[in-house]
Amino acid sequence: MIYLDYQATTPLAPEARAAMLPWLAGPEDLRGGYANPHSPHRPGRAAAAAVEAARAQVAALLPPGGRVIFTSGATEALNLAIAGSGRRRLAVSAIEHAAVLDTARFHDPALTVLPVDGAGLVDPAVPIPEGTSLVAVMQVNNEIGTVQPVAELAARAHAMGALFLCDAVQGAGKLAAPEGADLVAISAHKLHGPKGIGALWVRDGVDLAPLVHGGGQEGGLRSGTLSPALCAGFGAAAALCARLWKSDGEHVEALWQQALALFPGWTLNGSATQRWRGNLNLRKPGLDVGRLLSECRSVAFSAGSACASGSGRLSHVLRALGLSDREVKTAIRIGFGRYTRAEELEEAAAALNAAAQAQGV
Repeated sequence: MIYLDYQATTPLAPEARAAMLPWLAGPEDLRGGYANPHSPHRPGRAAAAAVEAARAQVAALLPPGGRVIFTSGATEALNLAIAGSGRRRLAVSAIEHAAVLDTARFHDPALTVLPVDGAGLVDPAVPIPEGTSLVAVMQVNNEIGTVQPVAELAARAHAMGALFLCDAVQGAGKLAAPEGADLVAISAHKLHGPKGIGALWVRDGVDLAPLVHGGGQEGGLRSGTLSPALCAGFGAAAALCARLWKSDGEHVEALWQQALALFPGWTLNGSATQRWRGNLNLRKPGLDVGRLLSECRSVAFSAGSACASGSGRLSHVLRALGLSDREVKTAIRIGFGRYTRAEELEEAAAALNAAAQAQGV
């Protein structure tokens, strides 16, 4: 199997797995690696220390002047940011992940949706209604990879007294932290960490109300026993991203250039320049994507965002670019990164192109 679905999830880094193992111990482990990190005894304090070490590693990927709240993932982090802020006049981009769009609509039925252009970019001068109290624009889009002008949009939000929320799930560990944001959500499994844990970064001075009540963990913002194993894996993955930042970027750039040459006759969706290069969203007129998925079972790729797969809904992101429903149905997403080999990309492209040609497209 050739894995090319890095936007859906990334392979767990061996270093992250190694960091988790001591905290997955059984009763025979006399060090107490299974201890509750909220317990006051020595094994509990050791587990708590591991959690705090991981928190510092994750925080190193985010701006200074804030705190990291561990959550079950980015969806919870985004819900905590939107609901916990208490802001109820919201403006979000048309290509946000459903975790933002659906949550924002729940709290503000009159939600303002900020349009994107044909390249999938929000204009920094986009009209934002007076009285808007929270603006949300993602750093990197999960379907088409476009990198948004978040610094300019954050400045616009602040000028009107609004908070700025940034979904940085696809950018964390790859790009610099979003500048000017008040709230930033990230997820471990999108940067080679484990599934089941994410984080919300909260700028100093921003007050939130908790979604989950109970034991008062995470500074009273997120009750529930933390998993030292998941925290340790997240921290190790974040530290590895910080160390491999340059080499990862160079590797992805080389794969991007290779991929562009391997798919002649396909049309790129989204900006070719303001983009994370590990995301290749392509379409071809007349392509039956369902058939392509069925016939290329040795290649793991996507017909759209993983969260929408199987839902029967057409991509709201591609529609926002101005594509027709027919065009949307002919799009595929190929995602690659740190552990993708050039020969794998070449083999996958040959299989996908051959299957497309067999359809007569």
